[in-house]
Amino acid sequence: MASDNMESSSSMAVEPESPNKANVIELYKALASGDTGIVAGLLTGDLEWWFHGPPRCQHMMRVLTGESVYTDFKFEPRSITAIDDCVIAEGWEGAQAYWVHVWTLKDGMITQFREYFNTWLTVKDLRPVDWEIRHDSPTLWQSQPRDLAKRSLPGLLLAI
Repeated sequence: MASDNMESSSSMAVEPESPNKANVIELYKALASGDTGIVAGLLTGDLEWWFHGPPRCQHMMRVLTGESVYTDFKFEPRSITAIDDCVIAEGWEGAQAYWVHVWTLKDGMITQFREYFNTWLTVKDLRPVDWEIRHDSPTLWQSQPRDLAKRSLPGLLLAI
């Protein structure tokens, strides 16, 4: 399992190892600074959206659609991990808010967004063994919310 932990948002300046990861880091920076031009330039017009969690917690949807401003709920990733064409960002704010974002990119543009709020997530590679892009372990990524380790949350499996 690859993981790049980030101790603070200032560490987001670290050189990422993939262009997709760099684009997602750029997205979070643009959201934090209110640069809607950069945000719009990273998303396709037909962005596919999926959300799991309490309806009142669809914070990123509200930010990206302009319904709320970024300061209403700040997404500060604690870790960002690139896996093939997906980039997974994870963050938590105390004991009440844990989130995972899974961004899918094609040709540098974000085409799909999955938001999981207060939900444990496991990402597994379920491709056949003879598939040309196969990972060593079927579990590619797992939620690691340090502040919420003893909290009971629903769990989901994302198969790629």
